[in-house]
This record gives sequence, C-alpha cells and structure tokens, in this order.
Amino acid sequence: MIVLFNKPFNVVCQFSPHDPKNGKPGLPTLKDFIAIPNVYAAGRLDTDSEGLLILTDDGALQHKLSHPKHKEIKTYWAQVEGAPGDDDLKPLRTGVDLGDFVTQPALVRIIQEPHGLWLRAPPIRERKAIPTTWLEIKIVEGKNRQVRRMTAKIGFPTLRLIRYAIGSYKLENIAIGNYQIL
Repeated sequence: MIVLFNKPFNVVCQFSPHDPKNGKPGLPTLKDFIAIPNVYAAGRLDTDSEGLLILTDDGALQHKLSHPKHKEIKTYWAQVEGAPGDDDLKPLRTGVDLGDFVTQPALVRIIQEPHGLWLRAPPIRERKAIPTTWLEIKIVEGKNRQVRRMTAKIGFPTLRLIRYAIGSYKLENIAIGNYQIL
C-alpha cells in the first residue's frame, strides 16, 4: 500500500505523541490525519516544511524511497526572501559547501507561485520592502534541512518550503491535510 499525504506546516512526521518542551502543548502528528494501521513514513519532512510525505506498509519500497543510494529525485518549491538572479543560483547548480558536507548539484529554476497553492497557517513572515521569489529545486540527497541550508548559504533564506514530488510520486489534487491511497 502507498499513501501520499499532503503534510501541513507544524505537523510532526511521527505517529507517536509529540513530546512538548517548555510546557507548550504538543504539535499534531501523523496520527491526527492518517488512521491507517501499519504504514510508516518513507523518509521525513521537517515540522516546518509542507507537502508530499509518502507512507507505506512495504519495507522494500520504504527503503528504496528513503535510502540515499537509490537517488530518488525530490522536487521542492521554496519561497525565498529576496530576488535571486541566475548568477545567484549558480552555486546551487554546482554544489554548496554546507560545512559538514558539499551538496550534489541541484536543478534550480525560478518559477511563478505554484497554481492552486493553499494558504499556510500561520502565514509566512513577509517584509514590505523585501520581495520574495519562488524556486523549484530538485535534489537527490535530502539531508537534514538541506534545501533551507542551501538557500541560506547563497543569501536567500527559505520562508516556505513545500515538497512537491519524490521520483514519480507527485502532490497533485491532494488538499492540505488529506491523503490519497494508491
């Protein structure tokens, strides 16, 4: 079984209850959205990121989708602060030294705001004097907070990050907080 889930912002990618810190209430988890037994996430998506999360009951498929050696292309839409030009994006296309590793070259292009994009709750922080730009970024690694670190490294911090696709699986016609069983 394959489940495609459109994960909202501030949802933790686990089924067990979220352990709150500093006395704050726990965040919602996958259990609050998906009532299907014995499925597990194939990879993770940060709590502050949105979009496609694949869940499955097939251990071999879970391994194929989440293990770096299989190099599944992951497509992200990143809304960044500022207006990068083509020269600004060159480091992303050649590999960025993030200190603990150098990224593999990414496919990057400037895009219009994706059509039919849902509102994020809460909305992103925007400044009147600083524009924002949408980028489509395709990577094969998917290390911890990689896209956010890449855009910050070139001087354009990510304000909103949405994973649109993993390999041939895409987030099409799945409303935020909903899932589709394939």
